[in-house]
Amino acid sequence: MGLVIAIANQKGGVGKTTTAINLASSLATLDKKVLLIDADPQANASSGLGIDIKNVDTTIYDCLINYATAAEAVLPTCVNHLDIISSHIDLVGAELELMNIENREQVLRKQLKAIRNLYDYVIIDCSPSLGIITINCLTAADSVIIPVQAEYFALEGISKLLNTIKIIKTKLNPRLQIEGFLLTMYDARLRLANQIYDEVKRHFQKLVFDTVIQRNIRLSEAPSYGLPALLYSPDSKGSSSYMMLAREILAKHHDSLPNAELVKN
Repeated sequence: MGLVIAIANQKGGVGKTTTAINLASSLATLDKKVLLIDADPQANASSGLGIDIKNVDTTIYDCLINYATAAEAVLPTCVNHLDIISSHIDLVGAELELMNIENREQVLRKQLKAIRNLYDYVIIDCSPSLGIITINCLTAADSVIIPVQAEYFALEGISKLLNTIKIIKTKLNPRLQIEGFLLTMYDARLRLANQIYDEVKRHFQKLVFDTVIQRNIRLSEAPSYGLPALLYSPDSKGSSSYMMLAREILAKHHDSLPNAELVKN
């Protein structure tokens, strides 16, 4: 049965969607069967993998509200071994529509039951909020990655997210764990970035990934071409950083790396 990892932070602009796209693509490049679920109404994870959301018949919205099955919503991507359930702007309205549904926090978990055994990893790109959609994602997940931008207000809002995770773990999903805190947009030349890393490490200790995501222009450019960094610029620092993160996660869960030698560090 596939491991479900949500990527969440209610603060926008921290590299959440970039992490979802490139971690999913890196795991798939390492021969893992991966499903990416775009649960953000902005649908940036979908467009960042070349999906034309205007021409998608069934999205995550339909799975949550219109009784479509997750299997009906799965689409292939430009990356081998990587599928996606795309998002739509209609997902904004799902926050209100779910209020009238019984066990509304459990809808996504029930949807995933039928298909998660088809994948090694299911990565969920959460919306930048702590509303009912994100609660659905965290209730469906086994663990959560929390991206933290290497900037002055890096830890702002983290306590609220951690409190939400604690409540979900207590009331809805006792298996939910923190997969790790991921430092993003890191520039080792900046003293502030190193101070933020030390602060995050001091606060969360072993929960901080060894991998840090370097600030990289190729990483920023790739979504505009509908490609993950691995396909757009495979030798870039950003691409290498996410491959390192994928390997760190695989090692943590004792997965094999079947073609690790074929992929550059």
